[in-house]
Amino acid sequence: MKSTASFATRIVNWYDNHGRKTLPWQQDKTPYRVWVSEIMLQQTQVATVIPYYQRFMQRFPNVLALANAPDDEVLHHWTGLGYYARARNLHKAAKMIRDEYQGQFPTDFEQVLALPGIGRSTAGAVLSLSLGQHHPILDGNVKRVLARHGAIEGWPGQKPVEERLWQLTEQLTPQQDIQKYNQAMMDIGASICTRSKPNCAACPVAVDCKAQLMGRQTDFPGKKPKKTIPEKSAWMLVLFKDNQVFLAKRPPAGIWGGLWCFPEFSSEAALNTELEAQGYQPTQLEPLIGFRHTFSHFHLDIQPMLLDLDKWASGKPSVGAIMEQNQSLWYNINQPSKVGLAAATERVLANLGSLVAIARNHCSQ
Repeated sequence: MKSTASFATRIVNWYDNHGRKTLPWQQDKTPYRVWVSEIMLQQTQVATVIPYYQRFMQRFPNVLALANAPDDEVLHHWTGLGYYARARNLHKAAKMIRDEYQGQFPTDFEQVLALPGIGRSTAGAVLSLSLGQHHPILDGNVKRVLARHGAIEGWPGQKPVEERLWQLTEQLTPQQDIQKYNQAMMDIGASICTRSKPNCAACPVAVDCKAQLMGRQTDFPGKKPKKTIPEKSAWMLVLFKDNQVFLAKRPPAGIWGGLWCFPEFSSEAALNTELEAQGYQPTQLEPLIGFRHTFSHFHLDIQPMLLDLDKWASGKPSVGAIMEQNQSLWYNINQPSKVGLAAATERVLANLGSLVAIARNHCSQ
């Protein structure tokens, strides 16, 4: 195997010739701008992130703008990116920076690491890419490159495997050209050393990549042990009135934390019981198209049920416990409010007008 310096030199040379240098967060680099990009890029592809990042930075150009913004506006600008805990932690961290660091993003590694939503690799990426500090990184792309190059057996989610990869990235990360090297490692993992069909012919370190030499590239890194994902069901009540729907804000913690959703019931019977208690009949409900939403740890089968209050109630309805939410609103589907919507809410809203029309036409026949 070639020397550590040789490995790093080849990586840096590749960056000079092929690395990405025109991404929005690579311009006018600051710790804040790089931090926002790193959080958005977790679990999300670059092409998807770019327009969200540009809109986000236009609205929240610095830490104080983000820290002082309402929760709903932050989540609204995140709607569609998913993994909303990232946005909540981003907002919480911005408030900490405002209150504890006078609005200046900290430049000490341990202080950055202590911020919500920032782990060891993200802290290293922010400080190395924006300020040139010497910190190794180990995001998913880098793990894949190193696991293949060193033929590191096992799933990186296992502590011993992760520790071995950290040792390797610390050993290989050069003292010089840290910005180029770290960016290149992420770029190579994203564009060349991909999960399937890696383009080894274009890789600057393929000549001494153990996985490539053995013809076992896709064996590394090891796969996460498979387990059965549980299935759950939910019934969502779509109260419709004058082109508005009733939404309730979810609690800060848990699934879709802090986002706006339709009232949810664990069973159709629970929904029917609530409706009957408020003087409505289950027969007044119209089922909309159901769908499955998959989280990292379970599948949720969702059945939206429409209660068309333009037909069944006069004036703005009062539906008792359904309406007794900590925060609720009537959301105009033609003039939408700037709030953070859960993915399931967005999916129902996308075609709600036409679905209501179909339901009304069906009932009139």
